[in-house]
Amino acid sequence: MSEEKRMNVESFNLDHTKVKAPFVRLAGIKEGVNGDRIHKYDMRFCQPNVEHMDMPALHSLEHLMAELSRNHSDKIVDISPMGCQTGFYVALINHDDYDDVLALLEKTLRDVLEADEVPACNEVQCGWAASHSLNGAKRLAQAFLAKRDEWSQVFA
Repeated sequence: MSEEKRMNVESFNLDHTKVKAPFVRLAGIKEGVNGDRIHKYDMRFCQPNVEHMDMPALHSLEHLMAELSRNHSDKIVDISPMGCQTGFYVALINHDDYDDVLALLEKTLRDVLEADEVPACNEVQCGWAASHSLNGAKRLAQAFLAKRDEWSQVFA
């Protein structure tokens, strides 16, 4: 991207042809006026432009990680899926210990494997309650955990 104009969105400046999923990388830090710092991580499950997560599994994994991660940390601001369906953004406030973030994500995904239901999987609490797959979410979590030793390596 060095010859091209830098874009405002950090991930649009990432060469998606050079990364090797799965990985977890620090994608950005924003500092608030009072000194709070939001650390945004790119948690990439699938190789960009090669594979993607199907929506019911992704949707359930989002619900599970959003709920279960907060059992391990009060620093979680948000866990949100990428529109390309290849991963999630994980935002934490005032928490910059990368190894601890990896441990938090590992604990959360291990909790996903033990889950017997998708939290808030109903028409009152979810905007598309018919689009869920607990088994699909567990398969995604298991595949990501199976490559735990690769999470820190972003580029091929």
